[in-house]
Amino acid sequence: MLKTILAGLRARTARLVLSSIAIALGVAFVTGTLVLGDAVEAQTRDNFARSARNVDAAVHLADNSDSTVMRNGIPADVLQKVRSTQGVAGADSREFASAALLGSDGKARNAAVQPLPTTEKLRDFNLKDGKFPVKADEAAIDVKTAQTAKLKVGDKLKLLDENNAEHSFTIVGTYQQGASSMSMSGSDHVVVSPEGLRTVIPDQRIYEIVAVAKDGVTQQQLVDNINKAVGAGYKVQTGEQLTQETLAQVGDAAGEIRTFLLAFAAISLIVAGMVIYNTFTILVAQRTKELALLRCVGAERGQVFRSVLAEAVFMGLAASVLGILGGLGVSAGLQALVGSVGGPSGDDVEIRLPISWVTIAAGFGVGVVVTVLSAVLPARRATKVAPVAALRSQPDSHDDVARTGKVRIIIATLIALIGGTAVYFGLQQEKEEPAMFITGGATMVLLLAVLLLGPLYVPLVNRLFGKALRGVPAKLASANAGRNPKRTAATTAALMIGVTIVAMVTVVAGSGRQTMNEQVDKRFPADYEVSSNVYSQPLTQKFADELTKVRNVAKVAPELQVFGESDKLKYGDVTGYPSDAIGSLVRPEVASGTLTGLKDGEIALRERDAKDSGLSIGSSLKINDKDFKVVALIKDNSYGAGLVTLASAQSVLKEAPKGYQKLLVKLAPGTDITAARADLERAIATSPVAVLNSAAETKAELNSQIDQVLLFIWALVGLALIIALFGIANTLTLSVLERTRESALLRALGLTRGQLRQMLVVESILMALIGAVVGVVLGAGFGWLLVEAISNAEFQISFSVPFGQIGIMLGLAVVAAVIAAALPARRAAKNSVVAGMAEA
Repeated sequence: MLKTILAGLRARTARLVLSSIAIALGVAFVTGTLVLGDAVEAQTRDNFARSARNVDAAVHLADNSDSTVMRNGIPADVLQKVRSTQGVAGADSREFASAALLGSDGKARNAAVQPLPTTEKLRDFNLKDGKFPVKADEAAIDVKTAQTAKLKVGDKLKLLDENNAEHSFTIVGTYQQGASSMSMSGSDHVVVSPEGLRTVIPDQRIYEIVAVAKDGVTQQQLVDNINKAVGAGYKVQTGEQLTQETLAQVGDAAGEIRTFLLAFAAISLIVAGMVIYNTFTILVAQRTKELALLRCVGAERGQVFRSVLAEAVFMGLAASVLGILGGLGVSAGLQALVGSVGGPSGDDVEIRLPISWVTIAAGFGVGVVVTVLSAVLPARRATKVAPVAALRSQPDSHDDVARTGKVRIIIATLIALIGGTAVYFGLQQEKEEPAMFITGGATMVLLLAVLLLGPLYVPLVNRLFGKALRGVPAKLASANAGRNPKRTAATTAALMIGVTIVAMVTVVAGSGRQTMNEQVDKRFPADYEVSSNVYSQPLTQKFADELTKVRNVAKVAPELQVFGESDKLKYGDVTGYPSDAIGSLVRPEVASGTLTGLKDGEIALRERDAKDSGLSIGSSLKINDKDFKVVALIKDNSYGAGLVTLASAQSVLKEAPKGYQKLLVKLAPGTDITAARADLERAIATSPVAVLNSAAETKAELNSQIDQVLLFIWALVGLALIIALFGIANTLTLSVLERTRESALLRALGLTRGQLRQMLVVESILMALIGAVVGVVLGAGFGWLLVEAISNAEFQISFSVPFGQIGIMLGLAVVAAVIAAALPARRAAKNSVVAGMAEA
């Protein structure tokens, strides 16, 4: 029997190639995800080991410190105490200081500036080029800042202090840093000498003190000594504890990334499993006579069953080898993609390809198990082939051609009821996160029910498309697609899953895009916004007064965000505008009350905060010792806890504000927008931190972010779609072999080679369209359910179907179907009419 199995494998090698590629792609996604996870973990360990390397003890503020202490940081005298502690060989402060860096365009950007540690061992970055700063007028920048700010060693670097005074430094080196609270702040990064830092930022704000122990002193001994020296109010850790704590925090994020990617790998494997199942179903149907002859010469049912599974095991092993090798390429590609999405990194993106025994075992396990499980049902069907079948020709058994059985319909109905109940439960959830997860899971249950009912609706959709077809080849293609409902349903199901996921994500993203655009239009009735792109450098009142003098500017309304505290609210932050701008330039959605004539000492409170705290219109509320009367409830959550007048916002502050983060600009009616923008750009050129934005630009930025996420999702699900198209090509290839006599008969009756090729291409397009159209309909429906689940009384998402993107997807499916049908159609056209008719 073993010789028979090996001979069969050699004879059917070509037929199994496409199926092997499909499963190899699925394995590649799984192993690639595991390799990527290991690479992220290794990179994380390296990065955080770099920030904690050589650190024997670290001092932080205690977790229960009040907000004022946390803001001011560790006092400078604590550093001196640590340095003079017994057993300390060296200690340095790590400061969190923000300044404005002038780029090559003359505009300022946020920059995190830190002093160079005096103890060389405690430098948590690696020198890339040049040297570290020694003098007060020298600086080093990290490699990413060098790229974004277009600076290099030898250039002059300008930093602005809080009074906008320029301080010039010579760049003497570049460095590469690890992951830390400083490096992940999203700012540019600059290292200067401690003396140089004080020229720009006089106030010292230390967020961490790190120390190195003398020889013979253990980390725990050092921690005990430092605890005695600094006293209460501080958290002192060993270097090992610091490393483990940081890795634990980041480990969760790495795990979430891995889980997210494994979800898409599971989709690819399900699709690949369907392709394998379909392949073995067709192969068993084609080998009816061969299996029957084996039974005639004495083979038992168990031997036939094991022979089919043996082929599956062989194919799974071969595909797994290819998949594991391909997984390395997938991991490298994903790392490059994540690096490019994360921002400009240039040569600093390090591609790591760690491959462990767990990854190899998972690759082989997944590849072989999925293949064998997909082949079980066809193998079981092979054991039912009667020996007498060897004496007759039987193209399709009744079981193959039948649409589906009653048991399958009952099971599908029960699954649909479970999914429907879960959808209802998900829609009843008030919080967005559980509503999204419950409803999302329920849609996948409904998708399973639809898959089980495939043999019922596929012929109906096929006939619907068939009515639009003209010509004999096209009509024959429609008949071929509908002659075996189970096979066609299994072939189209693989594509349908991928398209459903893509369409669902696209619809949800499109709805989010539409809602955000509407919110931007509603939120920004002003023509332009002028904002500061450096948080520590607000726009001054003098600058605001100068803007009012610009030609065709009718009104300038400053925005003041105030961080306050209240005994009745979780967060007492409010936003203030001039009273005459509220209701005109600022128009939040009002739930009750009115914004008209909002006075000092009054507040339009966010509806959710009012509900949580039991407040209503007429209630009194205290923020930072300032009493407010609630006169309106608003649904918009863009203003913190509520909206107040500018004078009220200023009264909440203990000190007079230095300026404003944003200025709203309203143009005079009938003003030419292009000319007005040019005038405004000339005005803001006088300020290094001012940036001009409009609602259109804000929408473009938001849409760009959504498009990036969509591109990433499309890339991940794209692999499942490729596998599904391999399935169509595989089905057509095997179908050509199965229908050799039929094709020869059609040729004998007058069908030309070109018409035969056309028939197979149309058949491929029909199968692709059935899967794609059903997937689009399901994806749109599931997307609507998710939109309804995420929406709530405070924030209603507008359902929107991006028809352009959906149309592109359908067009790509048709093009891919034509490509998938190319080789099978060519093979069918090359077959000899006489040889085909002679086949038994």
